[in-house]
Amino acid sequence: MNAINVDLHCDLLCYLLEPGSLIDDKELGCSLPYLQEGNVKLQVMAIYSATGENSTVYAAKQSEIFSDLLQNESFFLFDGKNYKNPENTGKVGVIASIENASGFCGEDDTLETGFKNLEAIIEKTQRVFYLGITHHTENRFGGGNNSDIGLKDDGKVLLDYLSEKNIAIDLAHTSDQLAYGILNYIDQRNYKIHVIASHSNYRQVHDKKRNLPDELAKEIIKRKGLIGLNFIRNCVDDTNPEMLYEHIQYGLNLGAEDAIAYGADFFFCKNHPDKSRHPFFFEGYNDASAFNAINKEIEKRFSSELLEKISHKNALNFIENMYQ
Repeated sequence: MNAINVDLHCDLLCYLLEPGSLIDDKELGCSLPYLQEGNVKLQVMAIYSATGENSTVYAAKQSEIFSDLLQNESFFLFDGKNYKNPENTGKVGVIASIENASGFCGEDDTLETGFKNLEAIIEKTQRVFYLGITHHTENRFGGGNNSDIGLKDDGKVLLDYLSEKNIAIDLAHTSDQLAYGILNYIDQRNYKIHVIASHSNYRQVHDKKRNLPDELAKEIIKRKGLIGLNFIRNCVDDTNPEMLYEHIQYGLNLGAEDAIAYGADFFFCKNHPDKSRHPFFFEGYNDASAFNAINKEIEKRFSSELLEKISHKNALNFIENMYQ
C-alpha cells in the first residue's frame, strides 16, 4: 500500500482563476486526478497574487474558489485528524495558505484595510495555515527572494498581528535579509510564531536564491519548523533529477530529519513566457502521482522510517503542535 502524502504548496487556486480552467486538467501537476493517484491526504492550497494592481482582487477570488472546493465531493477541509475518517476515503484534504501579503494588502491600501481583507480571507477559507510576506519582488512589508531588502516597518506590524493568529510564517520567498529580520523580530518580541519554508531546497546543493542557506535551514530546524522539498528543476538541479535525493541527504546532514516534508510547488507552467526555464519539472517529477515513486526511492536509499517522516509524519506532527 502506498504511503499517504502531505504537500505543503501548490498553485491550483491561481490556475482556477483562468476562464475555462478545470479541476481535472492533466496539464496541471496538482489537478484532482493526480492528487488522488498520489494519495495526497493534505494539499495546502496557496492563495497567490503578484505585488501590483488588483492584487487583493485576485486573492479574494481565490479564497472564494477555495470555499467552493470545500463543497466539491472530492475535497474536505483538513483538521489534522479527519483524513482517517471513512467518509474521506478517496478525497483530498485541503488547507489554504497565503503566498505574498500583497494579496490582502496592496501597496496603497491602509494597513487597517489590509487586515480586514485578511480577516475576510480567513473567514472564507476557515483557516490559513501559513503566510509568506513576499514573493519574488519587494513589497511594503519587506524584500522578496530577488531582492536584498529586509523587514520593513509594515512587516513588523504584520508580525505583531500574526502573533495573535496562530498562522505560521513562511520563508520560502524571502530575501535572506527579510528572513533574518523576521526571525530577529520574533525573538525580540518573544512571539510564538511557527516558522517554515514551505517549498525550498538547499543552496549549498543548488546555488539559487530560492534555496536556503545553511544558517536559515538550521534556524528552521531549531525552531521545529518544516522545510518543504521543492520539485521545480530550478530549485533541484539544472540537469539531474537525482539531485532531489542529494537535497534530502544534505538536509539530514544539517539535522532536518524531523523537518523535511514535501513542498512540490506544482503549478500550470505550460504557457510560462520564460522559455529558458522549460521544462519546469523533470520527467517523472512533474505531477502529484510522482509521490508514489519518489517515496519508494526514499525508502530504498534511506529507510522506511524516513519515508514516513517526509511523506506525511513531519508535516502532521507540525500541524498537530500548531492546532492542539
